[in-house]
This record gives sequence, structure tokens and C-alpha cells, in this order.
Amino acid sequence: MEESLRYFGSRVDALIKGSNLTREEAFFLFKQILNNEQPDLQQGAFLAAVTAKGATAQEIAGIWEAIYEIDTIKVHPDVCGPLVENCGTGMDGIKTFNISTAASLVAAADGIIMAKHGARAITSKCGAVDILETLGVDVECDANLVKRSIERAGIGIFNGMSAKVHPSALYRILSQIRFGTVLNVAGSLANPAKPAYAVRGVYSEKMVLPIAQAMREIGYQRAFVVHGRSLDDARGMDELSTLGRSSVAELTEDGMIREYAISPQDLGIKEADESSLLYGSDKEAEAITLLRVLSGEERGCRRDIVCLNAAPLLCITDHASNLKEGMDRAADIIDCGKPIKKLKAWVAEQNSNAGRPLEKLEEMLALACS
Repeated sequence: MEESLRYFGSRVDALIKGSNLTREEAFFLFKQILNNEQPDLQQGAFLAAVTAKGATAQEIAGIWEAIYEIDTIKVHPDVCGPLVENCGTGMDGIKTFNISTAASLVAAADGIIMAKHGARAITSKCGAVDILETLGVDVECDANLVKRSIERAGIGIFNGMSAKVHPSALYRILSQIRFGTVLNVAGSLANPAKPAYAVRGVYSEKMVLPIAQAMREIGYQRAFVVHGRSLDDARGMDELSTLGRSSVAELTEDGMIREYAISPQDLGIKEADESSLLYGSDKEAEAITLLRVLSGEERGCRRDIVCLNAAPLLCITDHASNLKEGMDRAADIIDCGKPIKKLKAWVAEQNSNAGRPLEKLEEMLALACS
């Protein structure tokens, strides 16, 4: 036991001094964390050290592998077409509303099969799981019910903080911390359905390329990894930005990663008012506002950023040939009323008894469209 403690501690010390781990070392060390073989202080020190240093692609891949192999319930939805996911890592400097949740519904409404993997808020005010629970989706269900929802509704979400999805340890770790770590990245990649297509918003510009490299390492075929900036370039968001420039690392089918930057002006987007994109203080009010966007009632800055972040999902699945075309298509999808229909189907399928959740959703829709 003492030898194990010393070895683990020596690797943490090396991380603190800026050294990197191989994928194999990261897997070996994080396996010990998942199995609770190290004291809590050593576990927390490891997470803090990797995060502060900046995780490499190999470290992310190794930690992901440990979570996926040891602590993830695996399912295989029977669907036609690729499985796709999108999420943000959190830990960013601009606390927006749940853009990726809305974008996923727009994509699903166009026939893209969405297998989401999200969490409750750790560093943000309201995570994907929080807002979807408010909208009526059963986020505490087991993985098989999510699988059914993906197959029947074309969309579902696995709760990354649930023991029904990650039964051994991840839920234990995440329930004990209130700061962002490498788990915001590696843990979110441990999707029970293992989709091969993804859009991932990340908290730091310097992490865009490493996360894209890690996703290639663990088997993703096509992906966008993005980080957006504020108008003054001082703060970032884990989404494509309608405020300032965005950095993109795009993983293509041939395994190449293209890095580039875009600005709202490049896509004909009016400069956004940052305050209108921020999450408020009440989940119910935020859910109603999200319904206004998805129903086409809200046609301002929130609609623009949802369409922008739905565009990469449309591009990687060949529903659009470029981001501008994807934005225009996303706007048309909203105006046709399809995202609301998709949300109703989702609530109906990702519930063991959807009667009251659907009634509540209709009540919120009435408020949103009044």
C-alpha cells in the first residue's frame, strides 16, 4: 500500500512540475481513482494537477478509456445512420443559457440521431441535465430507457452524474466536487452509446486542438471542437460565439484536423448583446425562454447563437455543406415547428410514464407562446 501511495504521489508531483503522462500511465492512475484505491486527497490532487497543467490528448484518452471500460454502462441503439452528440465542457468565462441543448433539438428535428451525454451544473448555473429535467425529460432513468428514446424519438440523454450510467465511481467523484476538472472533458466523452460524430465546445482556446486529437485517438470519425470569445476577446465560452471570434479544430473523415477561426461577420450574423445570452436565475423561466427560441417566437440573439451551434451538427452529417448553409437550414427547421415536435417525442419516450411531464410541457409552451 505504501509503495502504491508513493508511486501515485510521484506522478502527481511530476504533473505539478509540468510533466506529461502517456495514455497508458493516465489509464493506470485513473483506474486507481475509479476503484477508490487512493486517498481522497491524492485523487483530488491528481485531478487538479492534470487540469492546471492542461491535459494532453494522450492523458484525456487514457482517462476516458478508464471511465469507459471500467465505469460505463454500454448500450448499442439500433438506428439508421450515425450516432451524434454535442455538449459543452463548462468551466468557461461566459455563463450562457443552454445553447447545446437547443442546438441538439434542432439537429434531431432534421433527422440526425442524437445520443447526448450530459451532467448537472458543476461550474455553470444550469447544466443540460438540469434544463431537460425542467422540460420533462426523465434524466434519472437507466441507460436502456435512454437507448429506447434514441431509437424511437431520435434523441436521448445519458446522465453522466447518475449511478445508473456510471455505476462504480464517476457519479461518486462528480457529486463531491464543485470545480471544473479534466473530467469535464474525459468524462463527457465516456458516452454509453459511443457515437462517432460530435460537436464539443471547450472552456479554453489552448484545449481546442488537444481535445480534437484526443477524440481522434479514441475513435471519433468526424467532429468539431470549438471555443468562442467575447467581443473584447477577454473571456471565452464553450460554444461558437456570436459575440467575437471562435477557434475551431475540425476532424475530418480522413483523420486530418483542420484548425481555423471564424467571426460572426464571416457568417452574416449581427453582433450579439452578451447580456441576452446569459443564463438567468430561474430554471423554469429559462426553460420557457428556450421554448420561445425553439418555437420561433424568439428571433433575436438567442435564436442566432442556437442556429450557429446547430450548424456544425448539420455539417458533420452532410445535412449542410458549410456553416452558413447550416445556419440557414437551422433557421428553417425552427420556423417549421419541428424542434418542438421533437421535444414532445423525446419527453414521451424518455419517461416510464410521460403523462404528467407532457402536460407540464404543454403548460410551459402555452406560457412561451402567449
